[in-house]
Amino acid sequence: MNCEVCQLKELEVEHFEIGEVLRCILHTIVFHRALGLVRPKDIDLELFEITYVQCGDVELEKKIDEKIEQFISWVEKHPNKKSQICLSFYEVKNKQPSWWTNKIERLYWEQWYINLNVAQHTKAHSSKSHHSKLVVDPGESAVEERSVRRAALEASLREVMFQIIKFANEKKDHVPPIPNREGIVSFPYEITIPSSSDSAFGMDMIKKMLQTGHPTMLS
Repeated sequence: MNCEVCQLKELEVEHFEIGEVLRCILHTIVFHRALGLVRPKDIDLELFEITYVQCGDVELEKKIDEKIEQFISWVEKHPNKKSQICLSFYEVKNKQPSWWTNKIERLYWEQWYINLNVAQHTKAHSSKSHHSKLVVDPGESAVEERSVRRAALEASLREVMFQIIKFANEKKDHVPPIPNREGIVSFPYEITIPSSSDSAFGMDMIKKMLQTGHPTMLS
């Protein structure tokens, strides 16, 4: 089974930006792999001058939001850690049932790795806590620094969106035939977030297994 992997450019985000950034990326990927008749819905980001498209499917939105909430909870417990979220598309194959088990096999055909570095910025900037001899208002420089950082993140997020569109358009040979089930918006997918035990090791193991070319078997 040919599994295509796309490593998206790493983004440095602050805690309050995680939700919008992830929603934008995940929905953009799913939209470009959408099936059948979708009702495209334009969404304007509140924090950035960026518009992205959702499939207009309530269940899909709910699932993505749930995963984002879980990821945000993980980030709160593991500050100052780089993290990776994986969106995988797969086919479901029923293995031959035996007397002890009836296993479902997932054959992964595409995986997208979203790389985030969540910056821990303290609310009180260091410049405010020290008696500055400069005439410049430290609050002003903090605001300026923030707007420069926000503009850089916006540019990087645009890059990621172009990366998604380019990959989705160029890599099509591995996409399986459309399942003959009416009313489905997306190919079967799963969103993997770091586990509470350890993120990097688990994700690295999954990556290694996939790079060997053998489909991962999950019950």
